[in-house]
Amino acid sequence: MPIPSDYTERVYAGVLGKMIGVYLGRPLEGWTYERIMADLGEINYYVNDRVPHRPPLIITDDDLSGTFTFLRALPDYGNSLDLTPAQIGQTWLNYIIENRTILWWGGLGNSTEHTAYLRLKNGIQAPESGSIALNGKIVAEQIGAQIFIDGWAMVAPGNPELAADLARRAASVSHDGEAIYGAQVVAAMEAQAFIESDINKLMDCAVSLIPMDSVIYRMISDIREWHAGEPDWHKTRARFAPQYGYACFGGHCHIVPNHGLIILGLLYGEDNFQKSMLVVNTSGWDTDCNAGNLGCLLGIKNGLAGLESGPDWRGPIANRLYLPCADGGRSITDAVAVTYDIVNVGRALAGEPPLTPKDGAQFHFSLPGSVQGFRPDQQDGKVRVTLENVAGHSELGDRALALHYQGGKGSAATSTFILPDELDMPGYMLIASPTLYSGQKVRIGLSADQDTKIQIFIRVYDENDELAMIKSPELKLEADTYAEADWKIPDTGGQPIAEIGLTCTGEPDGTVYLDYLTWYGDPDVVLTRPVKTLDKPSLPPQVWRRAWVNVLDQWDSFWKEPYRLVQNSGRGLLIQGTREWCDYEVSAVIQPTLIKAGGIAARVQGLHRYYALLLCDDGAARLIKALDGEAVLAETTFTLEPDTPYTLRLRVTGTHLRGWVNDKILFDVYDEERPLLGGGAAFICEEGHFMSESMVVRPVNKNNNRE
Repeated sequence: MPIPSDYTERVYAGVLGKMIGVYLGRPLEGWTYERIMADLGEINYYVNDRVPHRPPLIITDDDLSGTFTFLRALPDYGNSLDLTPAQIGQTWLNYIIENRTILWWGGLGNSTEHTAYLRLKNGIQAPESGSIALNGKIVAEQIGAQIFIDGWAMVAPGNPELAADLARRAASVSHDGEAIYGAQVVAAMEAQAFIESDINKLMDCAVSLIPMDSVIYRMISDIREWHAGEPDWHKTRARFAPQYGYACFGGHCHIVPNHGLIILGLLYGEDNFQKSMLVVNTSGWDTDCNAGNLGCLLGIKNGLAGLESGPDWRGPIANRLYLPCADGGRSITDAVAVTYDIVNVGRALAGEPPLTPKDGAQFHFSLPGSVQGFRPDQQDGKVRVTLENVAGHSELGDRALALHYQGGKGSAATSTFILPDELDMPGYMLIASPTLYSGQKVRIGLSADQDTKIQIFIRVYDENDELAMIKSPELKLEADTYAEADWKIPDTGGQPIAEIGLTCTGEPDGTVYLDYLTWYGDPDVVLTRPVKTLDKPSLPPQVWRRAWVNVLDQWDSFWKEPYRLVQNSGRGLLIQGTREWCDYEVSAVIQPTLIKAGGIAARVQGLHRYYALLLCDDGAARLIKALDGEAVLAETTFTLEPDTPYTLRLRVTGTHLRGWVNDKILFDVYDEERPLLGGGAAFICEEGHFMSESMVVRPVNKNNNRE
């Protein structure tokens, strides 16, 4: 089926609907209908500031991180329609950090997803990993299959059969039985919603794809019948609860009751986003999951206009989205970036080329209303700017971000790393690497209605873990002219860059139009513990450690060495960087003590996708490739001496890999079969311990020389 003409905007509305539903429902997760009605009444809008624990509105959440991370299985495996459940399971192992990200880590036989993860980790492939035969009916039929399913629908617009089939494959990694049927119903409705607006027809299409003797099928039929005869949703929910509520099923969060509330909200919401969110959230139970699925469906079906018919759902969230996983350079993101990731998978499946708005700029504001995480910044303690996505004012596209400033000055910024008030994120920890580094070049395109002075700025964590501003040279922008400017990010001492933004100075009131903001090139950075130069009674700097994705048994902060890394069993990684790093050299001096293998890695794309230069205790040095297992690209005899420092260098340019130990080249190879062409850098420690003072990442030019 051809891609719909409004495909991108409808996916965007679906992503936003999912985010809004999750952010709306998360503060109430696990509450009963009775408690919600007694404490808050009907849920008409965000309530994070009305609940006792007062969580932030924008929060890390498994419903979002699982949905948009597991879908990476498709591009990771070539966007093939032959994608298997086993490959999706391998994607789990690559991106999930055990006991820390995406899943509810409730234990074997208690948490469905944790149970499935342990099966996968122990070599049991999907779909057996999630089967009733292995895990039992109660464990296999909880809600997780449904909450992670939206992305599989959005890559199959107008093709509910494909969406249901992809949903089955993805769901079977961790679930079985009724859980798969519920996931298929949601996925089929969402896929069909790209081309069908009638709710009843969506339901008819979806239920035709699951067994008629299933509980999900029977429950949907009952709710539709009750809805036809009863206009009050409260009364229908009261009838629903004793027949399909939590008391009727085992486990902590069964799919059947929660799927029923999605259907209830869809029918009684009267095709209105706010009313649908009211019903599904006020109904209780797994509110963020249910509201997220329903929000995505309605976003796809009714587009952006459907999200704008009530209160301001979009403004408070400003497109902000966190997806913490082992590929930390993709953790700090936004709804627009995720939308294009999904759209380009859908286009690939349909045989269409990818979309790269404004030459692939990170921030391009191409979708209506998008601000991509930009927020007004304070000047002299005051907010002097408002932001607006506007049509026109773009040389490379159709839209731009307008910065309306007052009082002669204003600024706005967007996150490139964890901000101070996010370091102690409640619930799921925000694990991320920065997206911007020293040595990379920032480029902007912009215009203004009046003569204006522009400066790009970054905020960097200093040696006291406080944010310090660094500004670019001033750009003088003449009225009604378009200008582009570059700025090379200066050396930050390896400290993480938390934000990037613009300051505008001009007439008392004015408007600057940001067409795009992007950066390019590989980093030039020394990653180590910063030197504390100011005399403040505090601990040594700690935030620099948060820039690393830590998948090690021990990396304590109190040792003399910045990196004293310990792995008790298996292989551990300490990862930093982004997928956009391509041609560079990573180097470090490591001093092993007792170790099976240790070294450095490049083009790291998670826990099981990278190149590594390793020194091993079996008398060999190896250049390996981790990708669906491990392949030795080259090896040579090498005697590893304990407590001896070794200088390691690994250079990656295109498909060419070179490795040195103590400035002696040991490996010079090409990897032409499924090469890894981008990714971060890492220390690797396998069953033992080593120390290091720093890791250096330098760009490499086309002549294979360090710049």
